[in-house]
Amino acid sequence: MIRVVVLWLSAAAMAQAVEFRIQFGALERMLAEQVFTQEGRRYVRGNRGNKCNFAYLEKPQVRGDNGRLLMRAHFTGRAALNLVGQCVGLGDAFDAVITAVPVYRNGAVGLQEVKVVSAGKTSYYIRKVCAAMEASLSRDFKYPLEREAQQLLESPGATPQYRREVRKFNVPDIRVAADVLVLSVDFEMTIR
Repeated sequence: MIRVVVLWLSAAAMAQAVEFRIQFGALERMLAEQVFTQEGRRYVRGNRGNKCNFAYLEKPQVRGDNGRLLMRAHFTGRAALNLVGQCVGLGDAFDAVITAVPVYRNGAVGLQEVKVVSAGKTSYYIRKVCAAMEASLSRDFKYPLEREAQQLLESPGATPQYRREVRKFNVPDIRVAADVLVLSVDFEMTIR
């Protein structure tokens, strides 16, 4: 048993990084479970009860495109006033195409170089929505990878008598391939 642990630890010490490969189908399911939680929708403004002032995305699809994430989602929104029971204002529905480069900062995976366009339609409202989504996704999208990894790796599992501690967690490289997101992860683990 001790020889196995020593061999495992020496192999881990020689490794530069661990690669996590997340296939896009799994990434879509994660988004559906964690982000698109309101009947398959992600409200970015308002909620289901507000008939005149709301915006949501639904039906996310994720792919790779020349080293960038390519996400498609259906957008539906309205920016209107309720005047005597009637909504007066702008609104539309369209398929949004979002491209971005994933980056690791401050313990989380975020997005940079975000571009949002409509697939086939254009209008003043659509252009404004796309510009707002670009700014919002660049600024607000953060997946707490370090926290999630620590919870997973430090979980006692089948050996609760050995406490685990993860330190120096880092993601030096993220690559987007045609069918998979690849994260190179470095960390130290202490078992007590």
